[in-house]
Amino acid sequence: MPEGPDALSVAFRAVSFVLLLNAAGIPIFIAVFGHLLPDSLPAIAKLGWGLAIGALVFVAGHHALEGARMAGEMGGVVDPAMQAMTLRSSEGAVFGLRMVGLVLIAVGLRRGALAVGITGAILATAAFTLTGHTSVTPYRPAAAALLTFHLLVVAFWLGSLWPLYLVAGREPPHRAAHVIDAFSRVAAWVVPVILLAGVGLTVLLVPSWAVFRQPYGQLLLAKVALFAVLMALATLNKWTFGPACAKGRTRAFKQALAIEYVLICIVLAITATLTTFYSPEAA
Repeated sequence: MPEGPDALSVAFRAVSFVLLLNAAGIPIFIAVFGHLLPDSLPAIAKLGWGLAIGALVFVAGHHALEGARMAGEMGGVVDPAMQAMTLRSSEGAVFGLRMVGLVLIAVGLRRGALAVGITGAILATAAFTLTGHTSVTPYRPAAAALLTFHLLVVAFWLGSLWPLYLVAGREPPHRAAHVIDAFSRVAAWVVPVILLAGVGLTVLLVPSWAVFRQPYGQLLLAKVALFAVLMALATLNKWTFGPACAKGRTRAFKQALAIEYVLICIVLAITATLTTFYSPEAA
């Protein structure tokens, strides 16, 4: 089990992933569905701004802890030499691009400039391609494109859950049901892309089937299992819980959204662990 700086670093990494992708998805959600949400739109924009600010804090915290991981002790957090070394590494480029992307998301949501917010979302998600397994594969251009697209769809899904929760509670039943149906129709096309892009990345990154007997492959399989549960919940929302919102029955829909949110957070925590401690080449 990881201890000290490693344990704290992966915890900050996991929370930063959740907050960053959540914040990145909200300007996308507003761009697609905002015109349908006169009552809840200000609250959704405020939520996205708060998530972006929270993500900035945890991204900065995770970056500081990289110095501690390099030093092997928490003193690395305040060691100028360790921090300078981290900034000069690929992690420094990731940190800078994520921070810029999150600032653009926050500014775009605060000022109603969706183009700025969406630009920030693309930059923040593209930063994931600058380090990790996709940055060292011989198929880097294809892997980077797949990863960016994969994460943008994850951001759209994750970033839609809280807004839909707000919609179910703040909009009139007929309007809430209309928005939920519109989201379900879009999600039915784009969310399966998460699996397709994930399969493509696995083909590019995993050297052999033997990987699936090692921790790296087992964590990948855990992510696939959780994705299957998420798809089952999404199906229930589309055909059962969502339509019930038209009659004011929103409880089951809200509960399903909460479960989806928790499961995606678990998937991202697995991803943070996977990308911190394991490699397909070493598996």
